[in-house]
Amino acid sequence: MSRVGRLRAGLAAGVLLALLPACGVLADDPTPLPAAPPSTAAPSAPPAAAPATCTDRLQSYAPDGPLPAPDDLPAGSTMAKIRERGRLVAGVSADTYLLGSRNPLNGRVEGFDIDLVKAVAKAIFGDEDRYQLRVITAADRIPLLESGDVDLVARNMTITCDRWTQIAFSSEYYRSGQKILVRRGSKATTLAQLGGSRVCAPRGTSSLSTLREKAPQAVAVESDSHTGCLVLFQQGQVDAITGDDTVLAGLAAQDPYAVVPRQDAFTEEPYGLGMNADDVDLVRFVNARLAQMRGNGEWEAIYDRWLAEPLGPAPAPPKAVYGRRP
Repeated sequence: MSRVGRLRAGLAAGVLLALLPACGVLADDPTPLPAAPPSTAAPSAPPAAAPATCTDRLQSYAPDGPLPAPDDLPAGSTMAKIRERGRLVAGVSADTYLLGSRNPLNGRVEGFDIDLVKAVAKAIFGDEDRYQLRVITAADRIPLLESGDVDLVARNMTITCDRWTQIAFSSEYYRSGQKILVRRGSKATTLAQLGGSRVCAPRGTSSLSTLREKAPQAVAVESDSHTGCLVLFQQGQVDAITGDDTVLAGLAAQDPYAVVPRQDAFTEEPYGLGMNADDVDLVRFVNARLAQMRGNGEWEAIYDRWLAEPLGPAPAPPKAVYGRRP
């Protein structure tokens, strides 16, 4: 059975499987999945603050030379402190199929983003299972990084100039793009054709702000997550969902009546791993690990494992852009 088929089969048993207990100590998520929000109230207008600008949002901190061995981490560094704690703490999604979602067969959170967490854990500990996942909403990402409750966020997070004013990003690890998902048979194939329609996007995301900017005639409906949007879509409370193509591909895999029509992406969504703005050494370390993965075929292997079936053959991994200074 294909991965998409397995996902649909998993959805059929979703209620039972959601109750499966977590396994293991470090590599499991102790936080319950966020509940799908029932509210479809019309959204309030967002703050009118102008978005921040920057020269190059993709510019990150260059690695400090070759990646050090786990037993040779710089004393006093953020990586050494994580190693001393005994686990890497990462904020992730557990309901974004193919990127970060709970496997209905073993209860573990898996996907492209989770494999990146494993790669960083392996670089710090020499053991890819020395990590702890915290399931968070999109709106939780920046506050939890700022408070230091998580070491990094691997949750299909778009690198933006605005976010650089609050947190730090790794180099780009995946290039996605925002599209729409509609009901099978719908005549709408572009965002511009959704004027007057109810379109859902998670609150606190760039998808929601882009929806309001590019389709002001559409009725924007907020939810806590894309899974919440899918619930509203299946209940007939919204007509479409918008988000990154990777996310929409995962939603369509769960619902045979949903489809991502052929369309051009109307945004470029470069994903980065989010980290605390003060942890520049960790950013440099993660960038060295990502550079290693681009060069040794690990990146392509992860892509093939999760995304090749719905999105086609692996493209070249995004090139890193460095030059940012603290």
